[in-house]
Amino acid sequence: MAWLFFKVLWVGVSFLGCLFPLVNFHFSGETGGQKPNFVIILADDMGWGDLGANWAETKDTANLDKMAAEGMRFVDFHAAASTCSPSRASLLTGRLGLRNGVTHNFAVTSVGGLPLNETTLAEVLQQAGYVTGMIGFDYYFGIPYSHDMGCTDTPGYNHPPCPACPQGDRPSRSHKGGCYTKVALPLYENLDIVEQPVNLSSLAHMYAEKATQFIQRASTSGRPFLLYLGLAHMHVPLTRTWQSADPQSRHPYAADLREMDSLVGRIKDIVDHTAKENTFIWFTGDNGPWAQKCELAGSLGPFAGLWQVHQGGSPAKQTTWEGGHRVPAVAYWPGRIPFNVTSTALLSMLDIFPTVVALAGATLPRGRRFDGLDASEVLFGRSQTGHRVLFHPNSGAAGEYGALQTVRLGHYKAFYITGGAAACDGSVGPAQCHEPPLVFNLEDDVAEAVPLDTGSAEYWSVLPTVREALAGVLHDIADDNTSRADYAQDPSATPCCDPHHVACRCQAASQTDLPTSRNVRQ
Repeated sequence: MAWLFFKVLWVGVSFLGCLFPLVNFHFSGETGGQKPNFVIILADDMGWGDLGANWAETKDTANLDKMAAEGMRFVDFHAAASTCSPSRASLLTGRLGLRNGVTHNFAVTSVGGLPLNETTLAEVLQQAGYVTGMIGFDYYFGIPYSHDMGCTDTPGYNHPPCPACPQGDRPSRSHKGGCYTKVALPLYENLDIVEQPVNLSSLAHMYAEKATQFIQRASTSGRPFLLYLGLAHMHVPLTRTWQSADPQSRHPYAADLREMDSLVGRIKDIVDHTAKENTFIWFTGDNGPWAQKCELAGSLGPFAGLWQVHQGGSPAKQTTWEGGHRVPAVAYWPGRIPFNVTSTALLSMLDIFPTVVALAGATLPRGRRFDGLDASEVLFGRSQTGHRVLFHPNSGAAGEYGALQTVRLGHYKAFYITGGAAACDGSVGPAQCHEPPLVFNLEDDVAEAVPLDTGSAEYWSVLPTVREALAGVLHDIADDNTSRADYAQDPSATPCCDPHHVACRCQAASQTDLPTSRNVRQ
């Protein structure tokens, strides 16, 4: 029953906002052969232009830029959705939200999560003999949802600012701006809350320590490993400069970006010193920047979504404009992935599942269909062919959550619905339906400024194929084994170590020596 609980709680509730790091220190048994190791690092709310290798104006990602120079950088790589929960659920399952049931973010008090009949990447690789650092298995360390979904004593930088947790018996006051003040943010170890509220200023360090321990122990165990590291960066609150100012910082976002880059560099260094020749690191982001946070949001690069900007609202996170789902991506595997290559292949986070499964010599689960492709040929430099068609689900700015009304076809992109998310100035672009759809030629117009003339030959050469592709995927989903997630809410589901104390305060006897071996299956 514990395993089922973990899958509901940690693979489900961990999608309440965004997914955070975990480790698994269960290393019994050996496997034959030399299977590759995998480290998947997922940034949160990172813009395409936040990667210096993508955008010359960015000077804060020296380690990631080095990794790109020593591996492969993808310039046309896309999140599976434009908001946290559905994007991450698709990474874990290889399936769009309409198939896996996760179409929008869960909340702090949600009682359900990823449906139990979905099979995660970790489960597939465990069957192939892998040690997995993946939420829901053997050992967990992290936060069950976004680190803005609860108060802390170190609230960091947010826009608008959020207050610290109330002290003593002082009741919390109602605050606007998305601040959660009634329940303190919990840090879990397995089923136990070990710190509440969590100290955000030390969280990155703890995640790096746990990831380092996992890689070192897995490398000496004789078994291949999968580590999925879901970073809190670059989601608000930004915490890098909360306790001490960074003298090199132009602003808090740049300082946080450097901290994230340093953390990734540390992971790469430990891989290089332990299992360099046999470990594949895949870095990407879950969606575009949260423009509503103004100077605390990342860079869209050239993907300005100008058509939407003129209508109002933001073309970033929560939208199906390029800024909402085109994300930085770097692949690193010395000796296997070519050195210093820029790939223009159209790829997606959905491809991580089938690619890793193929490279691990495992088998895709039966009885369900997948939306990604095996990108091995692209990774090894033998092909530049990715998706011919890619679908971008609605993620909150317009239309029904998860619905497929934006279609990428080659370098064309068709919108059956448009809308702008909340912008820095508070404006929101109205939802507009388009029949026939707006079509942009991204080869000539990456800023999505001017759609094709609906009377042009170019427009009508694209439209029939777009309609056929959309009808095809909707028919395929209707015939598939699809799941339903529970988005119901119950205040009693809110995690709290001491419900009788203001903001649920507690702290474990020792945070510095957390157990490194524990099997919670009963």
